Amino acid sequence: MFKYLIFEILSAVAGVIALVILFIHVAKKPSIHNRLKQRGVYIPLTLFIIALGTGLLANRTYAPDFAMPTFMHSHAPGGLPPSIPFHNILDFFLHAKEIEKIPDISANPSAVPAEAQKPDADSIVRINLKTQEVISEIAPGIYQNYWTFNKQVPGPMLRIREGDTVEVSLENDKSSLHHHNLDLHAVNGPGGGSVLTHVAPGETKTFRFKALNPGLYIYHCAMPNVSTHNSHGQYGLIMVEPKDPKLALSKVDKEFYIVQGEFYTTGEIGKRGLMQFDSDALIKGTPNYVVFNGKIESTPRLKARVGEKVRMYVGNGGVNLISSFHVIGEVFDTVYPEANIGGSIEHNVQTTAVLPGGASIVEFTINAPGNYLLVDHALARMNKGAWAILEVSGSDNPDIFKKVDGKSSAHNDTH
Repeated sequence: MFKYLIFEILSAVAGVIALVILFIHVAKKPSIHNRLKQRGVYIPLTLFIIALGTGLLANRTYAPDFAMPTFMHSHAPGGLPPSIPFHNILDFFLHAKEIEKIPDISANPSAVPAEAQKPDADSIVRINLKTQEVISEIAPGIYQNYWTFNKQVPGPMLRIREGDTVEVSLENDKSSLHHHNLDLHAVNGPGGGSVLTHVAPGETKTFRFKALNPGLYIYHCAMPNVSTHNSHGQYGLIMVEPKDPKLALSKVDKEFYIVQGEFYTTGEIGKRGLMQFDSDALIKGTPNYVVFNGKIESTPRLKARVGEKVRMYVGNGGVNLISSFHVIGEVFDTVYPEANIGGSIEHNVQTTAVLPGGASIVEFTINAPGNYLLVDHALARMNKGAWAILEVSGSDNPDIFKKVDGKSSAHNDTH
């Protein structure tokens, strides 16, 4: 896993050493050494050094936090400095043994809570989440440093009810190299709770909120730089069930949990080994990988039968791309645009937009067996991993979908 990264470091170090040795060797040559002693050489050499320094200053780039309002540099009291992916590569290697290796980072798309979490005896719903930085494969032989909730991407789907008083405890694993927090879009309050949940490695903090609005909402880490944390996989969905029975979602046969995310890595797509985070690609919005549930799918995990009504809770962890969510071979019977509950509902939709930091709820009934591709219909993203398979079993339905052998007589009559 580390061998490719080690080769890169060794190559860079060897290159610098070779350059220094070459400079020393050239400077020792009598002709060059005597020329450097000449007074006229110092003027252009000095001008060159000044020009190099001013050029570097003029072309200086700034960390993303510089491009934010000052009060947004940190959502935590005290104006904490912006965090970065790694303090330095040496720091990462010093702690590499403490970082847990996860065989499969991808959240199970069928792991949807059957109902809203019930309150404790004191009428408070309690939710516990843990942030942890781990290493896992985004594709075979390609490793990513993920920052997670509960060691999975996306974090677990949460389900509560409108009107609930909810107490959220966030723990940051002691092995983490960074501070983390939690912003739930279902929360009405500064930072969505992030101002109250800034946790250093090994620390736990708790806050309460009242769920005022029904709907499906993203939650994510909002530590500076927010886009860096989210593009390492720190996001999930929370469903707030409506208390008005007229707004309640209908019964379905299967529910699935899907969140699209982007990963920004150095090098080309398919580069082996442990990938390094590419902050420049993040700013330009050019991810190497766009995936559902944290990794490129290898084995179909979404399964249903002909005749079943399916509901998908679809989120977009971002941080740059709008998802054009589509199931090839299906039309969404019902769409809750932007995952609103209580507003307009759309019917007979082919593709629905899922905004960064947003969500959608789609429903459809399956009419024929076979494999159905879930995609972001900005189709070039399929080449980056934005696809999954819904595997449908059951009997054929020839009235709706069948193969026709040969040509019809009507077709032959026209030629």
